[in-house]
Amino acid sequence: MADSLTEEQVSEFKEAFSLFDKDGDGQITTKELGTVMRSLGQNPSESELQDMINEVDADNNGTIDFPDEEVDEMIREADQDGDGRIDYNEFVQLMMQK
Repeated sequence: MADSLTEEQVSEFKEAFSLFDKDGDGQITTKELGTVMRSLGQNPSESELQDMINEVDADNNGTIDFPDEEVDEMIREADQDGDGRIDYNEFVQLMMQK
């Protein structure tokens, strides 16, 4: 995979992020994360949701922000088949990781 993302990849990742970011404020809260997790058939507790947020909350503000410089690393970790994209199955696996 290339070291930098194409404009299309960034656009697709932002679109995926916006599925979580229900109010469009550029951050994912535990409530928004819970909504998406439940839509994937999971039933996380508030504590589990907070733990998930805490794992990736770089600035400790209680939310997941969308810093462009971290997108590349996230995609590399989630992109199991190395095609430079996160397909639905890879996305679900990423969300189910603990």
